[in-house]
Amino acid sequence: MTDNHNKWVACWGNATSITDRREARYAKDLTLRYPIQMPFDGSQLRFRFSNLTGTEPVTLTKVFVNHTPITFGGEMGVRLMPGTETQSDSVILNVKSGETIAVSIYLADYTQMNSGTLITGPLSHGYFAYGDYAESDELPLDLSRRTNWFYFLNTIDVFTSDRCRAVVCYGDSITAQSWPDYMAQKLLGSEIAVIRRAVSGTRILRQYDCITYQAYGLKGATRFPVEMRVSGATDVIIQHGINDIIHPVGTDINPFRPWSDLPTVEEMIRGVEDIYVKPAKAMGLRVWSGTLLPIEGWRTYNEKREQMRQQFNEWLRTSSVFYGCIDFDASVRDRLNPKAFATGFDSGDHLHPSEQAYEAMADAAIAKMF
Repeated sequence: MTDNHNKWVACWGNATSITDRREARYAKDLTLRYPIQMPFDGSQLRFRFSNLTGTEPVTLTKVFVNHTPITFGGEMGVRLMPGTETQSDSVILNVKSGETIAVSIYLADYTQMNSGTLITGPLSHGYFAYGDYAESDELPLDLSRRTNWFYFLNTIDVFTSDRCRAVVCYGDSITAQSWPDYMAQKLLGSEIAVIRRAVSGTRILRQYDCITYQAYGLKGATRFPVEMRVSGATDVIIQHGINDIIHPVGTDINPFRPWSDLPTVEEMIRGVEDIYVKPAKAMGLRVWSGTLLPIEGWRTYNEKREQMRQQFNEWLRTSSVFYGCIDFDASVRDRLNPKAFATGFDSGDHLHPSEQAYEAMADAAIAKMF
């Protein structure tokens, strides 16, 4: 054991949600492989696997980090019970800042693929292959494909220096995309890890229980206590709430999106305070607000929704309940038309930023926090 390594700190993390409900719900004889960049040096690793949203037990037949087996109570493989998360034994493995490790999972038998989430970004991709290749150097080209669905792998901790710490990025599809990865790249070498806890479509106050929208994730009160299990965390950035504003359209248009789901700004504020801020402070975390981005041109845009966004953002910018505000909105909006993205900063749907805008968001967070 390295002398100056004396605490566990999360070095990578993702949320666990309900996966998109498609025709095929099971996998068999499948290898998953996830490359993970190490943000700082360490001498041991431990891994958390999640079947939080599963309804059946899941067996991970073999799990490896590079060529080293990951064990559970000394045993190869693990059975994940529905609704639970399981931590591995610690693995003695020296890692260096900037190094990429590969976590491989082999699923031998029929496996319910309910627990996972979709994330993207320059550091966020994985692979799957038909067959058992968990111990192989490379996956066979003709039997493998790239994926952005992360199944079961939830958190990686590293035993490292007490100078190292983790910052949690909590949110929806905006945070499930690229800005946390750009932030991690820019902070590489700083002894700060960026832990993503984001699920596309999630809302503060509501969740969908129909199979059409289950992948839009759990509501804030259900998500937050689970997702904030982050070793060595000192800060959390909360950029959440736009889906509460833009989703409701009325049952005449969509039976799963009634107008009764549209909260007031006051209800959103109370939700953020009660569900996020108070529990995070009780954990000893600094809580940063992140403003909501422009939505003009989005398919459900109207002036009422824009007014809600502006009122909510004003509270995020000025409320004393936060340690500080990261004004993501100001970093990406058009100066002449603050309802819309700046030229080149809109990905095309008038809701999600472009890669250039995501990098600007990362810059805004770093400039404010560090």
